[in-house]
Amino acid sequence: MAFEDLLEDPVIQKYLHELVGPKGMPVAAAPPDGEVTDEELAEELDLELNDVRRALFILYENDLASYRRLRDEDSGWLTYLWTFEYDNIPENLEEEMYRLYDALEDRREYERNHEFYLCEICSIRFEFGEAMDFGFECPECGSPVESMDNDRLVNSMDDRLDALEDELNIDADA
Repeated sequence: MAFEDLLEDPVIQKYLHELVGPKGMPVAAAPPDGEVTDEELAEELDLELNDVRRALFILYENDLASYRRLRDEDSGWLTYLWTFEYDNIPENLEEEMYRLYDALEDRREYERNHEFYLCEICSIRFEFGEAMDFGFECPECGSPVESMDNDRLVNSMDDRLDALEDELNIDADA
């Protein structure tokens, strides 16, 4: 898939934005063909060199960019030539989805296996042991904490897990 096609996808745009942030997004959204130096990118995009370097290293850490070093024989200075490798984005997104699935599964089990109490005034939630330690009173305002029904939260997690299972072709019964 070409860079241009990938970058038109709002999911991929959001993914890149989450990785590099607003200052690094111009770097991520304008990958040049071939190799480029960080200085060239900074000048071309009219960005601070440190912002460009930060974005490049984040992309590198996520296997979306690579570099090769050249040493100037006269000065000994190193020049980094960067190449963008956005072909890895779909695989990275799939890995993120699996991490989300695992985290959501863990959280659902936590929610199912614990009893919670809520201070409706402060909107603070306590596990049973915490609520008991505080004498079933909110430590912030002193009002009584009430037993909390988290069925809607667990049901929402179930729905999201089902959607992820469909998208990732996970057999939940396996």
